[in-house]
Amino acid sequence: MMREKILPALGSILLRLLYLTIRLRVEDRIGFSTGRHNKPVIMCFWHNRILGITLSFLRNYPHRSRAGVTVLTSPSRDGEILAQVARRLGMGASRGSSSRKGTKALLELRRLVSSGQDVAITPDGPRGPRYHLGPGAILLAQVTGAVLAPMHASFSRCMRLKTWDGFIIPLPFSTISVRVGDAISVPQSLSEEEFEEHRRSLEDVLKRGAD
Repeated sequence: MMREKILPALGSILLRLLYLTIRLRVEDRIGFSTGRHNKPVIMCFWHNRILGITLSFLRNYPHRSRAGVTVLTSPSRDGEILAQVARRLGMGASRGSSSRKGTKALLELRRLVSSGQDVAITPDGPRGPRYHLGPGAILLAQVTGAVLAPMHASFSRCMRLKTWDGFIIPLPFSTISVRVGDAISVPQSLSEEEFEEHRRSLEDVLKRGAD
């Protein structure tokens, strides 16, 4: 229990200190960070890019013109730590899976999107396989009508952990480049084949530039 209290507090402090040293570059193709795109979006990015996207959120998220962002984290103990870190950094957190079986989590995310909030999903988390997009993001876009915003972060200097996803930690005084791709809409009525086509298409978009 003590671990779940100490690690989020320490982690959020260390991240803020690290982020003070890092240069950020953003390419935003939909005007999301400026508030020009004023409807809820579903942000999608690979699990190992979390720290890069988080920095972009802290510096560029248009808080005054949007209702907020909620991050989907796993129901595991590590997911609880990540959820608390997210809250300390000014984001909401919803616990659960982004698979088709994660009904409770998807219902909660649907409610949040309907209330005007943005949501963030790492579609290959929490256990992988790396760079495989689960169906949850497509399903959520299908039932809410919100657009998908594929996001990618690259790092000039970093270290990679020996985890299933090769989690990336930027080094101090490095540069993080974040790209928000073109908005992707998903029709509400799809056959199984069409659904899989949309899933594979988004997966391909996110894989471009990933290493």
